[in-house]
Amino acid sequence: MNFMKTLARKKVYLIWLLLVLVLVIVLKMTLFAPPKVQVVTIAKRDITAQVYGNGTVEAKVVVAVSSKITGRIVELYADQGDQVKRGQLLARLENDDVLQQQQQSEAGLNRSFANLNVEQANLQKAKANQVLAEKNAQRFKALVEKNLVSKLEAEQYDTAYKVAKEEVARSQAAVEAVRMEQKSGHAGVGFARSKVADTRIYAHQDGIIITRDLEKGSIVSPGMPIFTLADPRTIWVKANVDESQLKGVDIGKKAVITLRSSTGDQLPGHVVRLGRQSDRVTEELEVDVAFNEPLKNFRLGEQSDLYIITGVKKEARALPSAAIVFKDRKSGVWLVTDGKLSFKEVTAGIVDRHNITEIVSGLDGGELVALSSPPEMAKFKNGMKVRIGK
Repeated sequence: MNFMKTLARKKVYLIWLLLVLVLVIVLKMTLFAPPKVQVVTIAKRDITAQVYGNGTVEAKVVVAVSSKITGRIVELYADQGDQVKRGQLLARLENDDVLQQQQQSEAGLNRSFANLNVEQANLQKAKANQVLAEKNAQRFKALVEKNLVSKLEAEQYDTAYKVAKEEVARSQAAVEAVRMEQKSGHAGVGFARSKVADTRIYAHQDGIIITRDLEKGSIVSPGMPIFTLADPRTIWVKANVDESQLKGVDIGKKAVITLRSSTGDQLPGHVVRLGRQSDRVTEELEVDVAFNEPLKNFRLGEQSDLYIITGVKKEARALPSAAIVFKDRKSGVWLVTDGKLSFKEVTAGIVDRHNITEIVSGLDGGELVALSSPPEMAKFKNGMKVRIGK
């Protein structure tokens, strides 16, 4: 009986011992187990270094179509979104008053032509009278010398000759005055015709009407825009790029543009202009990127993302960017050797936007590199035990 009780007590003891052992094993494998990490190795990949920028679609050439004179709009021949050609009539202003001014100027010019004909005829008559008076004066002068006529009579003919000369000079001056009047008339007609022409507003270049700013019946003054016209060949993206990312960004560099209205499409472009003054608050620089092919349908001000390609490397030795850490201001990776971590300094190269980083030096290629979540990797220390898992 005592034997059976002793045996039962030993069984209970063994069961408790077994439970404690199992609990210790479970705790060691879970709560007190070394953290689990993934491991990666260097692989050769094609890497493209890209710089991100965010901006808007704009036009380099945007001009206001306006009037040179003040007037009332009586007709509009284009609307927002229309494609127009250079020299195309876009609008017409009220022109009754300037047409009357033109007719008045033309009438004055015609009158000056008639006056010129009259004065030229008078000049010819005066010249003929001068010739006759000169002959009479010379003849009577000769007769006076021969005492055939009186000296007084000869003087009368000489005076008539002088009067004829003065009449020729007067007629010549009158002709010149009419000619000056004609020049003034020509200028007046030209001015009046230009005023009439100013009532018709034409497109001075090919483009697309972005906005129609005034409507029929509106009073327009000089410089006030009637239309806003953009040249579709100069559409580009004005992007802002962080100063720290500008290395390698230069004119001519290729780029990939994505518009907010078509996020799935990647449009090719290239850098055409770089700003020379950064924003002192945002620490960003304006970079202008043109589309390789002009956009058929565009909206100025549309948000867009772009990636400027600053470098391409084929078959580069690379690791996932998440595996690169910074310790004591040095970039490196955590190597896993015999279940323990050790920090290894590396030199990183270009970074692909798909989170792949080139490894220039520091690794031979066969090492196991630890990879885990950033909070876990922040806890890593040299000599720390880890478990390799998936």
